[in-house]
Amino acid sequence: MTEFLDYTEGDQQRNKQDCELKAFHRLAARLKRHFPRLPVLLLLDGLYPNGPVMQLCRQYHWQYMIVLQDDSLPSVWEEVEGLGKLQVNNHLERIWGNRKQHFHWVNDIEYRYGNTGRNRLILHVVICQETWEEFDSKTAAIVQKQSRHVWISSTRLSQQNVHELCNLGARHRWGIESSFLVEKCHGYNYEHCFSYNWNAMKGYHFLMRLGHLINILAQRTEYLAGLVHQRGVRGLIRFLLETFVGPWLHAENVRALLDSPCQLRLE
Repeated sequence: MTEFLDYTEGDQQRNKQDCELKAFHRLAARLKRHFPRLPVLLLLDGLYPNGPVMQLCRQYHWQYMIVLQDDSLPSVWEEVEGLGKLQVNNHLERIWGNRKQHFHWVNDIEYRYGNTGRNRLILHVVICQETWEEFDSKTAAIVQKQSRHVWISSTRLSQQNVHELCNLGARHRWGIESSFLVEKCHGYNYEHCFSYNWNAMKGYHFLMRLGHLINILAQRTEYLAGLVHQRGVRGLIRFLLETFVGPWLHAENVRALLDSPCQLRLE
């Protein structure tokens, strides 16, 4: 389901354009209307940690993991610093892949927003610091890498759920970002203006996303997964093109395959 930014949704009298936050509220309302009982976990970037967004999620009974940047919600950061000294047992160390991770979290943070702070939410914050080693192709040396990630969670954190919420949940937002990058830069031409007609551009968006989904599913079928592993995605596309234009496909064999029962299985 997609929500487009639209000039008509802005405040034209104040010369304010439509924005992602406004579009979020519209899309959330549509999702709740069409899927009222669907369990939802929202993975949101650093634009979204604000009172109205989190209150809406609470109203809809949705869970969320939202990126908390260092310069966002200073009152929440003060509580993280203060309560963190009291909740000293809220930590976990683990190995995930090639990364050594240290989680530290603070539960039950009171966050107030709105005029005179009349609106109140209870939040939970988790900080993940991790280190790993990488091979530097320029210097042929093993270098130490480190990163730090912070999320606001709608769910109280514990040693039993912090890995699932962070590694198996929140980090998948980067997979969504990678998907957008593929659509912009790797063959789908998402940033190209194919038409001056806005409805036509919307149509291209839906068809492009559908085509991308079909390609991803095809790449993970038992028939093609091995070829993707050997040749890569671009190599697979080149191989298919050479196969289709080559002289070795016989119409009788292709017709027999099309007429036979077919079942595609994912690897």
